[in-house]
Amino acid sequence: MDPGRREMLAKQRPWSRKGATGPQHGPRTRVSKPSQRGAQGDSASAASRYLTQDQLARKFVDEEDDFVLKQSKKKADIRVREGRAAPHDHLVFNLRYLDGERHLFDDQDEDYAIQLKAPGSVILELDLGQLRELQSGVGSFLALEKDAVARAYWSSVQVLCQDQISKLDASNSEERRILDVVADDIDKMLKAKKYEELEKLEKDIKSQLESDELIDADFWQQMLRETKVRRSKMTLQRIFETIIEEQAKAAKLRPAKGVQDSKAAPVKNADAATARLASVSAAVPPVPTADQDVSQATRALYDRLASQAMLENEEIFTAEEAVPIVAKRQWTEEYTARKPRYFNRVQMGYEWNKYNQTHYDHSNPPPRVVQGYKFNIFYPDLVDKTKTPTFKIIREHGRRRGESLAAAGEADTCLIHFIAGPPYSDIAFRIVDREWDFSAKRDRGYKSTFENGVLQLHFQFKKIFYRK
Repeated sequence: MDPGRREMLAKQRPWSRKGATGPQHGPRTRVSKPSQRGAQGDSASAASRYLTQDQLARKFVDEEDDFVLKQSKKKADIRVREGRAAPHDHLVFNLRYLDGERHLFDDQDEDYAIQLKAPGSVILELDLGQLRELQSGVGSFLALEKDAVARAYWSSVQVLCQDQISKLDASNSEERRILDVVADDIDKMLKAKKYEELEKLEKDIKSQLESDELIDADFWQQMLRETKVRRSKMTLQRIFETIIEEQAKAAKLRPAKGVQDSKAAPVKNADAATARLASVSAAVPPVPTADQDVSQATRALYDRLASQAMLENEEIFTAEEAVPIVAKRQWTEEYTARKPRYFNRVQMGYEWNKYNQTHYDHSNPPPRVVQGYKFNIFYPDLVDKTKTPTFKIIREHGRRRGESLAAAGEADTCLIHFIAGPPYSDIAFRIVDREWDFSAKRDRGYKSTFENGVLQLHFQFKKIFYRK
């Protein structure tokens, strides 16, 4: 070989298949292999972005449950608006004001005119067949609901349903016999207990029943059942009061056009609405109107009173009536009159007089009657705080105190008219006209005070005993 060619070949770089764009080998271009630990981390990160077959199945079921729940709520809302609601529809409609996913514009103008029904009142109105149907529906909502408040609501409704079913079911005669024997003793033990005390007592009773101690099992089982019932009533009352407040807030945030349109809309079932308003049943505190007192001081007083737990025999009372025509106040030209806010309660219960003891028992109780009222009227911004607001009783048609013009089996009613100084206008309510009990005993509870801007008038009626 030519010596020149041999020298050229000796100096030539080794041949490579890689082109100019391929990776170049060298100390500055070396690619290090990732460590084993890093590779595992990348694999785990990639795996976390994917769901297993079981996880996908659970996610699908959850989404399906949410869809079914939302559709059930929408159907209940429609039936309530159209006046063809079943008992459980009213209970579902109440919860719409606590639904975090509900948008304000989902509400319709007539929603704020619909009278919400307290769960306890709904249950008491049902017969045995309706109660069992309601209990089945409640079980479905409990299975679908994930919200803690809604679950507490439905669990409490379920407890009250079961309690009412056991009272009406003829096959539970032995259980009713035991309840009749110990009912008074249990009532005395639980009457004054608060929610936290009932919760602790329930745990203690369960521990006692599970222990090996020699105890009266029938008595303590009835005590446990009654404890659950009373605690459930308190839970529902707290939730219902929150629902009422949220409804009032939503009504105030509603666009003005919607409010005007709702005023112009025809009122359906006016007679039924009037009857409900005049009746002493669970009702909703009215939404503040343009002329109503909405000051910060009033709101604070209202919230403080509304947060207090109500007794098991108490219900919210709003049987407001038109104020009788009175002479025009002299101060109306100087101050803008505003209607005072209030948070009133009516006390309902059974009267176990001689007649009712003869014709009824605890499994078939007599009709509940009004036993008293608690009026709480807010006047925090009185111009002259030295003048205490007053009230008077007005009996229509010339009827005098003690006289009765009502038909047999019905009660006479009258107006209680509250009067205060500027800037508050008068307000009146229709109540049952019976003789008041002015006793100072704690269990009778008469109270007539005006302190810290709140006029409180609490009274019960005298008990009338039947004689043959």
